[in-house]
Amino acid sequence: MSVSADHTSAINPEDVRATKRDWAGLVVLAFAVLLIAVDGTVLDLALPFISADLEPSSTQLLWIIDVYSFILAGLLITMGTLGDRIGRRKLLLIGAFGFGLASVVAAVSTSPEMLIGARVLQGISGATLMPATLGLIRTIFVNPRQRTEAIGIWGAMAGGGTAAGPLIGGWMLEHFWWGSVFLINIPVMIALLALGPILIPESKDPNPGRFDLVSAALSMATMLPLVYAVKESVVHGIDLTMLGIAAFGLASGVAFVRRQRSLKDPMLDLKLFSNPSFTTAVLTNLLSIFALAGVLFFGSQYLQLVLGNGAFDAGLLMLPGMLLSAFTAVAAAWLVRRWTVTQVLSAGLIVAGIGAAMLLALGVDSGPLAFVAGFGLVGAGVGVALTLTSDLVVSSVEPERAGAASAVSETAYELGIALGVAILGSVVMAIFRKGIDTSMLDADQAHAAQGTLGGAIQEAAHLPGDAGSVLVDSAKSAFVDGMHVATGATALVLFICAALVLRMLRSTPENAKR
Repeated sequence: MSVSADHTSAINPEDVRATKRDWAGLVVLAFAVLLIAVDGTVLDLALPFISADLEPSSTQLLWIIDVYSFILAGLLITMGTLGDRIGRRKLLLIGAFGFGLASVVAAVSTSPEMLIGARVLQGISGATLMPATLGLIRTIFVNPRQRTEAIGIWGAMAGGGTAAGPLIGGWMLEHFWWGSVFLINIPVMIALLALGPILIPESKDPNPGRFDLVSAALSMATMLPLVYAVKESVVHGIDLTMLGIAAFGLASGVAFVRRQRSLKDPMLDLKLFSNPSFTTAVLTNLLSIFALAGVLFFGSQYLQLVLGNGAFDAGLLMLPGMLLSAFTAVAAAWLVRRWTVTQVLSAGLIVAGIGAAMLLALGVDSGPLAFVAGFGLVGAGVGVALTLTSDLVVSSVEPERAGAASAVSETAYELGIALGVAILGSVVMAIFRKGIDTSMLDADQAHAAQGTLGGAIQEAAHLPGDAGSVLVDSAKSAFVDGMHVATGATALVLFICAALVLRMLRSTPENAKR
């Protein structure tokens, strides 16, 4: 049956227990989220095969990788609000059909342009699925304790999908062609289309108001340029073009905010941010994933290029941290039965900060276990944080606004990934460029060596005598020095965020034990 705000307000939420059908519906929603997360990373190992088969240009290759996340981030707020208006289940099923269709097109692509188009459609469809799933959980699970458990499972599947992407992709590539990595989506999307209408109740805002196309355009004009500028700056460095694109995004954001304040029925109700629980949760969500994404970015390079592990072995070494993140995402629901939300959330952030600080002990000759231990604590702490912040976001708004609130949380998540890679990656590379010894190289060689650690190792292979070893040693040492600064900054950010949570959430209604 459809869940409405009137229904939930007429009874005590503590007395409303989820049915077996509700939990079965959660399984369907969770697997949809799993595949969206898998699709964000499954291409990592397939890129050499795609390059050999489709022969894309370097620019086309970057679009194949990034356009999915660009479109996803740009449309989240629009799709979250649209789901509140037309029905979250309806939007979910439309998105599932589109995602499945896009996956088939991607799998059989015969040109770079065709694959890029398929990835665009995947991004559009993914933007409909993510806020719809979390918004539906808000309305299906009325009981606060059960809702926290459901969101924990939802978060675990999202984190598990991110970790499983490269591993699933590696196995598929060993047995099938590169397009097979997309076909794993099809069975789950078919199940979602078949079971969704049966197991998942429809929910929407009974009085949504007019859908404002101008606001939708402004939200996309804000997110797309900002995410693009941030990601491209990591690869190519900051220049006037990227600054101009970012400035356009910021200007669009200002126009979006002003328009929301002037509308009777805004796309995004800015009054949400006057709620301390909502604002603190969104900010904590962003900073938590900022930390995790940054450590993933330079950690994978450390394991491969400094310690000499292969890509698949590096993925296996990072797997314990991602699995711990998935485990603690579920365990958070049990923890908030014994302690308050503020205590558990701040403790999770402190654990993650300790893990980041442990990475300061890494060196050029360290074994991988030191990284596995530190990253494990980061993953464990962030898993708790992502569950509880998502729960706080949807719990602090009325059910009819769950889609829009979920979209804000998902947008913070996507921004956190982009900013974590950009800012922490830039810190690492700035110190790397300053510390690497290029005295034995000409101008062109020095430019190539200072671009990336991989570039420095490639240049070293062409140097005579001991010059190559000197360059490699200095490059690895400089990269590790950059990592130390970035991990120290990450730990500081997480500790400050824990203090913010203790200050802002202690007296809020949502702080109670579940």
